[in-house]
Amino acid sequence: MITEHALLPVIPGREVEFEAAFSRARTLISSMPGCRSVVLSRSMESQSTYLLLVEWDRLEDHTIGFRQSAQYQDWRTLLHHFYDPFPLVEHFQTVP
Repeated sequence: MITEHALLPVIPGREVEFEAAFSRARTLISSMPGCRSVVLSRSMESQSTYLLLVEWDRLEDHTIGFRQSAQYQDWRTLLHHFYDPFPLVEHFQTVP
């Protein structure tokens, strides 16, 4: 299993709008093959920062399956205009 980690710096003042858009976007990513879970959390210290954690069966389920799909294009349209700067996305694997 792979965990995708992204800190999402939302433009201040657009948090409510972002959360509404994310609720629609969640269904896009959740429906993808290999997606196990999607969790969005909001920082208590920095109200415009969100943490996105997505669990995938394999790295390729995210990097190829999702990012090369029509659903990703819809995801981009819904969410990418909220970020400043654009988030860094990293993938983590559990250490045995």
